[in-house]
Amino acid sequence: MIMAKGNELRDKSETASLFALRSFLDFLFPSENDRWLSVLRFGLGLQTVVYALFLRSDWHYLFASSGKGLVGREVGEAIASFDSPLIPKLSWLIALGRSVNMSEEAVLSVASACLLCAGCFLLLGLFCRPAAIVAWFLHLCAAESGGLLAYGADNFMTPALFYLMLSPLPDRYAFDQWVVNPKPKNPQLLGFWRRVLQVHLCFVYFIGGLAKCLGNGWWNGSNLWRSLIRPPFSLVSPDILVRFKYALPALGISICLLEVSYPVFIWMKKTRRIWLVCIWRCTLP
Repeated sequence: MIMAKGNELRDKSETASLFALRSFLDFLFPSENDRWLSVLRFGLGLQTVVYALFLRSDWHYLFASSGKGLVGREVGEAIASFDSPLIPKLSWLIALGRSVNMSEEAVLSVASACLLCAGCFLLLGLFCRPAAIVAWFLHLCAAESGGLLAYGADNFMTPALFYLMLSPLPDRYAFDQWVVNPKPKNPQLLGFWRRVLQVHLCFVYFIGGLAKCLGNGWWNGSNLWRSLIRPPFSLVSPDILVRFKYALPALGISICLLEVSYPVFIWMKKTRRIWLVCIWRCTLP
């Protein structure tokens, strides 16, 4: 009798374990099409092109060595090297260029042009994976070398390009798809990379919201004030901000709660669209 109950409990435990494992695998490998990959490729291509064009006139001014630029890339690269000496930096490309008798200005010009071309290739869906690799590497070099001048969007753009270059490219709307005509993609593999990107965003917003909660700048509204008056994002008149200064702490606390609760409410169908719109609105300058 005791042995029978023991066997029954063991069978129930094994069944529960198998069910949990199957549920986890279903969550990690959902069946998806490649439309999300098309949106990701086109969006990152557009962002890369805009990034390269906006910095084109100031590229040498921002990333030249000390004495030639605004601050000198050595400061940002020293901070990046403190985190890890293996982080790619523009000085790697400049050292490589000097080995073939290229000047610093020429290397920086080539890097800027290659970044712009990589963004254009991503927009067209031409040479998708090589373009994603080049865009990720050059953007990472620029973001780390100019770390003192980097904006928060760079922290999202670099990992997004990293996931794009690892994803099962090309997608159905890419030019490569019409030329190469590869085999159909595995829906579970497409779902896996989309799920990894979704989970990554959950960690990013939760940790970011938790960091905001630990400081007092978002509780008293001072951080929100500084972000709204910082050029070139000072779209709201300071007079209006002073008039509604008592609303800034409430807005700051709302942003903290919104980011901390993102990993919970983004998975619920009833609240997903609300949280997505609110997060998207908060990221706009």
